[in-house]
Amino acid sequence: MKKILITGGAGFIGSHVVRMFVSKYPEYQIYNLDCLTYAGNLENLKDIENSSNYVFIKGDIKDSEFILTLFEKHQFSGVIHLAAESHVDRSIANPMEFVLTNVIGTVNLLNAARWIWKENTTDKLFYHVSTDEVYGSLGDDGIFTEETSYDPRSPYSASKASSDHFVRAYYHTYKLPVVLSNCSNNYGPNQFPEKLIPLCINNIINNNPLPVYGKGENIRDWLYVVDHARAIDAIFNKGKIGETYNIGGHNEWKNIDLIRVLCAIMDNKLERDFGTSEKLITFVSDRAGHDLRYAIDATKIKEELGWLPSLQFEEGLVKTVEWYLQNEDWLKNVTSGSYQKYYHKQYTNRQ
Repeated sequence: MKKILITGGAGFIGSHVVRMFVSKYPEYQIYNLDCLTYAGNLENLKDIENSSNYVFIKGDIKDSEFILTLFEKHQFSGVIHLAAESHVDRSIANPMEFVLTNVIGTVNLLNAARWIWKENTTDKLFYHVSTDEVYGSLGDDGIFTEETSYDPRSPYSASKASSDHFVRAYYHTYKLPVVLSNCSNNYGPNQFPEKLIPLCINNIINNNPLPVYGKGENIRDWLYVVDHARAIDAIFNKGKIGETYNIGGHNEWKNIDLIRVLCAIMDNKLERDFGTSEKLITFVSDRAGHDLRYAIDATKIKEELGWLPSLQFEEGLVKTVEWYLQNEDWLKNVTSGSYQKYYHKQYTNRQ
C-alpha cells in the first residue's frame, strides 16, 4: 500500500486533493498533515473523515524534529506538499511568517524525505505545489511558461520562489525524486473569504462594500479548484521526475469584470433586483507591489499528461456561488472572531 503524505490538506486546495485521493485510490493510505491555522478547517473534509484509508495528523511543518519523526514512523512513499501561507496581503504585513512556513517548512520536509529515502528512492516522489506568482508580472502581452525566469514581487511570491529553488536544488544535489507545478488563481468551494471571490460572495450576502484594489484592472487567470486537484493527480501519477508543469485555466479576467459577473449571479440567486450587488463595489487604494497580470501557458501538461480544465469559468462561478449559499453556516464560522479583526485592519481607511 502506498502511503501518501498531503501537507495542508485541511485548507482550500488541499482538502479537494485529499478528498480526490481518498475516494479515487482506496489502495492508497492518505495522511493529511495540517496545523489548522485560520485557513485550515476539518469541516472541509467531514464527508471522508471516517474513510478507512484516511488519517489526519495535526502538526506544523516548521517543526523539523516532528517532521522527521513522522517520516520515520510512517515511511511515506510520496509527498504532495501544499501547506503554505498564501495570502499576499498577509505577507506584506508579516513577511517572516511566510519565510518560516514556506521556506523553512519546505526544507524540513525535503530533509526528512532525503533522510528516509536515502537507501531507496524507487517509487518515491516529492511533489511541490507552487504558484504562478513566482514569475512576477506580465504586461498586456506574453504568457508564463515553464521556462519563464522567476521575478517575484511580494514577500509571498518570494517565499514560494525560494521554496521552488530548494526543491530543485535537492533534485540536482541529492537526486531526490521531485516534481513541481505552478498554478494560476484557484476558486471554488471551501475557499477562505480573504480571497477575492469568496470575500465578495460573503460581502454581497451581508450587503457590505466590495473592496476593489485600484481601478480593478489587474488581470488573473482563473481555475476551478477541482480541476487543479485533477491536474495534481495527473502530475503525481504520470509526471516526469525533475520536471515542472504549469497549470492554468486558459481564462483571463480583469478583477472588475469578474466582480460584475459575480454580482449579477448573486442578484439572480438571491432574487435581488439586477444591479443591486454592483452598487456595493468600492474602490480602495492599491496593494503595494500589485502585479498587473498573470497568464499561464498550460500546453505542456495538456500534451504530456492529457489534462485540460473541465469547466468554463461562468459555469464554475455559478457552482461556487451555489455552494456558499448552501453552506452559510460554514461561511459564518470561518468569518467570525480573528478574521473580522484582520478584515477591518486590511480594508478600513483605504478608500
